[in-house]
Amino acid sequence: MANSNSNRLVIQQATRALQDMKYEVASELGITPPADGYWGFVSSFENGSIGGSITRKLVAFAQQHMAENTPEE
Repeated sequence: MANSNSNRLVIQQATRALQDMKYEVASELGITPPADGYWGFVSSFENGSIGGSITRKLVAFAQQHMAENTPEE
């Protein structure tokens, strides 16, 4: 069966950084990452919390980066 996930990274080198961020956020939320790396047994609530926190961090990073690189009028 083919993978139905249509998400793709624009910058392939970001894969490792995103994986590291997932573990960092899980740790901040008090969620113990699975020892074998398989997240399928982690509850959907916990996975949603991790995903939401990652999204908030990425948006904050982008906003900060854009603010720093916007020329003043």
